Amino acid sequence: MPSVSVRRFVERDRERVIELWHLADLVRPWNDPHKDIDRKLSVADGMFLVATADGATVGTVMAGYDGHRGWINYLAVDPGCREAGVGRTLMEHAERALHDLGCPKVNLQIRTDNVAATEFYRRLGYQTDEVVSMGKRLVIDEPAE
Repeated sequence: MPSVSVRRFVERDRERVIELWHLADLVRPWNDPHKDIDRKLSVADGMFLVATADGATVGTVMAGYDGHRGWINYLAVDPGCREAGVGRTLMEHAERALHDLGCPKVNLQIRTDNVAATEFYRRLGYQTDEVVSMGKRLVIDEPAE
């Protein structure tokens, strides 16, 4: 695999990023990926990142900081590029951006059946917190197409 570079998301990345999210099985009917991208861009924090190799977008991650915790969402890597360090590189960039903002801790959520993702994050030093993750939809998106 050629060398990977990381940069901020730009609009021309949209369709490929959504394709990567689908390939990584991250899209759910109640999360319209276009709306999720629009919501992230409205924050304008510069922490929506893409990884490229030979001009092709091969990975993506969204990071954010709320003043208390950092969050990682939508880490996805092209299946043909997995095990090549793309995910690790994206996480290093996201963690550095969060650290530079003074973020003391990063949280993320993994679906319980996603063993590969759990093991990936463990290799990066993440641990299971003894908490219950809860959520409540405040906006109901129409099913994604």
